[in-house]
Amino acid sequence: MSELAHKAIQVCRDLALFSEEPGRTTRTFLSPPMHDVHRMLSKWMRRIGMDVSADAAGNLRGVRKGSTTRRLVIASHLDTVPNAGAFDGILGVVLGIALAEASSHGPTIEVIGFSEEEGIRFGIPCIGSRALAGTLAGTLDETILTAPVLEAMENFGLDPARLPDARLSPETVAYLEFHIEQGPMLESLGLPLGIVDAIAGQSRLALTFRGHANHAGTTPMSLRKDSLAAASEWIYQVEQLAIREPGLVATVGSIAVEPNATNVIPGLVRVSLDVRHSCDETRHSRAAEMLTAAEQICERRGIAFDREHRLDQPAVALDAKLRDTLARCVRQAGYPVHHMTSGAGHDAMILAPHVPSAMLFLRSPGGISHHPDESVIPADVDAAIETGLRFIQSV
Repeated sequence: MSELAHKAIQVCRDLALFSEEPGRTTRTFLSPPMHDVHRMLSKWMRRIGMDVSADAAGNLRGVRKGSTTRRLVIASHLDTVPNAGAFDGILGVVLGIALAEASSHGPTIEVIGFSEEEGIRFGIPCIGSRALAGTLAGTLDETILTAPVLEAMENFGLDPARLPDARLSPETVAYLEFHIEQGPMLESLGLPLGIVDAIAGQSRLALTFRGHANHAGTTPMSLRKDSLAAASEWIYQVEQLAIREPGLVATVGSIAVEPNATNVIPGLVRVSLDVRHSCDETRHSRAAEMLTAAEQICERRGIAFDREHRLDQPAVALDAKLRDTLARCVRQAGYPVHHMTSGAGHDAMILAPHVPSAMLFLRSPGGISHHPDESVIPADVDAAIETGLRFIQSV
């Protein structure tokens, strides 16, 4: 393990100590421990000659002027989920500073630690990267800039009126994000790195199955309208439909049953459905098949069925030229090239429509993320640094 990789890993572990909750890592949008994170990273940035500031959205920004005015932004997020690990998001920021320290010439490098990506505190994801894209101040979207969000900004010492100043520099030519995979694919293939070709689109729905609650001991099986039995049959169909479509994932992750009593037939079931794929047409088509399956099951069982669409997030393809450049840099660094789709959302999906964007995954041991056991392999961090140094010279 190189000295720089060792430092990057240790900094991530040190930052994990800055938390809203003792004994575990929880750090939400503009919470008090974010000040500590800013202080620690700012000290490192200034020591290597970077100009450091925080914008009105609370993003930490460090700029190292290069031999050209062309600007490469390397960024990820500094907030966490509750009881998080030490590397999700944070590693991408730390690697950006490490690369700024290690590269002696090339484009101007701006490293950004986004104030918010997870959407935990206010239920709104990617506030930090939306500020760079100009979709906060540009639209004055009151569904995002709610009174509590604005108050949080002010309490952190920020001025929301200056949000327009947070937009990307017009000299920005590329965006690069390092991130742990948050899944098991790279580990299953024995690979340290993965080049993200696209970020999968997402469909999220809420479904309701309405049967009839009745006594569990006196109601014959043939006369029941069991909403949970109908929902269970449908959940199995969701799994089978997803298995048959390459690259598709579908999850029923939330189930609420009423009256939820041992001796009462379930009369009402509410469930969630999350469908993801890199092709929006495929995602929409398969989600529609899943809803048709629910309708058919409910009609046969005499169960009422209703659905509510809650999210339709389009898939985002990352820049083809930068993907090729990243692949060449991985190969030149001596590592196998592997292309993949990200099933999780990232800040890169917000910025890709506004600036050419690329993303590099690092293997997640055990496929673990959003958990204290989250980790990285030091040799993979070395691989990311070696690739990143070549990428900087190629932009």
